[in-house]
Amino acid sequence: MTNVKQGRVDVVVAGGGAAGFFAAIHAKMARPDLSVLILEKSKETLAKVAISGGGRCNVTHHCFDPKALITRYPRGGRELLGPFHRFQPTDTIEWFESRGVKLKVEEDGRMFPVSDDSGDIIRALTTEASALGVKLEVQRGVRGVEETGEGFLLSCSDGSELHCRALILATGGNRASGGLKLAASLGHRIVEPVPSLFSFHVQDPLFTELSGISVDPVVVRIPEMDAEQSGSILITHKGVSGPAVLKLSAWQARELADRQDEVGIRINWVPGFHQPGEELHRMRKKFGARPVMKSRLFELPRRLWELLCIRSGIENDIQWARMTAAQEEALLESLTAMDCRMKGKTLNKEEFVTCGGVDLKEVNMKKFQSRLHENLYFAGEVLNIDGVTGGFNFQAAWTGGFLAGTAAVETL
Repeated sequence: MTNVKQGRVDVVVAGGGAAGFFAAIHAKMARPDLSVLILEKSKETLAKVAISGGGRCNVTHHCFDPKALITRYPRGGRELLGPFHRFQPTDTIEWFESRGVKLKVEEDGRMFPVSDDSGDIIRALTTEASALGVKLEVQRGVRGVEETGEGFLLSCSDGSELHCRALILATGGNRASGGLKLAASLGHRIVEPVPSLFSFHVQDPLFTELSGISVDPVVVRIPEMDAEQSGSILITHKGVSGPAVLKLSAWQARELADRQDEVGIRINWVPGFHQPGEELHRMRKKFGARPVMKSRLFELPRRLWELLCIRSGIENDIQWARMTAAQEEALLESLTAMDCRMKGKTLNKEEFVTCGGVDLKEVNMKKFQSRLHENLYFAGEVLNIDGVTGGFNFQAAWTGGFLAGTAAVETL
């Protein structure tokens, strides 16, 4: 092997993302006398932090009850209950604000820097790591790992070898990141990763003509899975996105993958109205000679209302008084149970998340420590943990990073 660099480090963190930085920082905070090194295979660190929330970084969620918090995790929620009693959103807020990054809460509970700049989060992490003496090397990933009597021998992407006493895998949940392969080589079972948090492709003329329109609230349902989620929906040129869709994709990620992302979906555009049928009937009496299409109801965007009317067989000049019972029934169905079909998905670039990873049965969640290897730890999406949209995945990263980093140096 040419150009082999050999060295020894107390703690190596594989992965320079949110969980990796937090783990490295807390390892060094717990034991300043030990050497801690982050290895990142790409040129940039904290890439997901930079783009999250449209560049604002959805740091965490305004939910401070661990029992309520775990309900936002399709996978790993039960296992996170204990960890969230040790490090939860209140701790995240305090950590960043004590380092000069004030956070704000929005109406839906998401929390962002007051500056709306993810750069503030990145600077807080990198500045703290540097001040503590955490070392960082980019374009140097971990390709192979072998357990030794003194820890681990790492084979790096630059052709070098490195010895460490403790190893924290925080590479993310994508198979391409390499962490899952490393965990598997050490005997861990890997739950096959599939995407979570994605938009639905829907081939329907209605969506093609309404790209960019948002409606809140709606209920999106997958009847064959008996699953539904509520929230806002964003119509895109390819179909539908927004929180209601992203939550549904997260909870049903495995089943959708099994069906190759082709299922029927049903949308209720007016879930806030308990008896929309009675409202339509009342409008018939009230407006009489007024054209139905020109009488936007339920606070829906005008163009959506018009296209729902057309979908129901109601043309431009049809008046309320002349609308047939069949047309009224069709309009009610379009409003409350519009059926279409999902055929494929688009990954949400701002919050790319995977369902799957290292099996949690093989992890001591008090310390995020491997049950197979004493000095092996995990943090972030490399584990079979994922949350819905809203800052929950970052919170799992902060919690896992804190516990893994602190525990990794306890016995060294």
